[in-house]
Parts: sequence; structure tokens; C-alpha cells
Amino acid sequence: MVDVTAKAPTLRQAIARGTIRMRPETAAMIQEGGIPKGDVFATARIAGIMAAKRTGVFIPLCHPLELTGIEVLFACDPAAGEVVIEAKVKTVGRTGVEMEAMTAVGVAALTIYDMCKAVDREMVLTDIRLIRKEGGKSGAFVRREP
Repeated sequence: MVDVTAKAPTLRQAIARGTIRMRPETAAMIQEGGIPKGDVFATARIAGIMAAKRTGVFIPLCHPLELTGIEVLFACDPAAGEVVIEAKVKTVGRTGVEMEAMTAVGVAALTIYDMCKAVDREMVLTDIRLIRKEGGKSGAFVRREP
């Protein structure tokens, strides 16, 4: 694990995003609350938050962090057959929260898959990526997307 003892604590923030593609009917069912297992977004939001808080357990050599804010958001587009997942994570610490944000997105997407697999086994989790990070010695990063 990288030694961050000498680093000064600063505000660290990261935003990650990913997509889960599915049949348009599946996305419509999610949006309308018609999935038999229950409220897909509420469950996936809690799963993403819990995963962000435990990232240091899942990722070898990743520092366990005290997170000060986690937000998991969803944008459902039934016509396109996709749900875009975005996680925003914050802390005041010595190391960044990029891994926590991406873990939140990944686990939220896996939860959506789990809740919807009975109606659509062809779903695809894709494009999990860091969108933005702020704080620390290396400064800000903003992904340029088309």
C-alpha cells in the first residue's frame, strides 16, 4: 500500500459513471416500478453506497477511507434501453476517492442486473469510468467525452 502519511488531508471528490444496457421493455419496467423483485433504483442506490464504503475490503492495496458523502444517481432511457449510473463520492483525507466512486457504479449496475435478470438475461454492464476527480497533489482531472 502506498504510504500517504506525509500528505496533508484535503477535500477529495470523484464522479464515476457507467451504463447497463438492456431491452427497452426492461428499462420501461424499471422506470414504471414493474420489476417483481421491487424498487430497482432504491435497492441499487443502497448497494452502491454500501460498496463505496467498503472499497478497501474489495480492492487489494486500496486505503480504507472515511467517506463524508456518497450520492448514487440513475438516468433511465427506455427508448435506448439503458440506465446510466453516476456516483459522486467525497472525503477529506490523504488519498482520492476514484476507486470508491467506480466501485459504487459497478455494484449498483450488478444490483440492477440481479434484480432484472428474471426478465432480461442479455443485459450488459459497460463503460464504467472516472468522469472527474478533484483534490490532492495531482489536482483536477476531467474526462473529455464526446
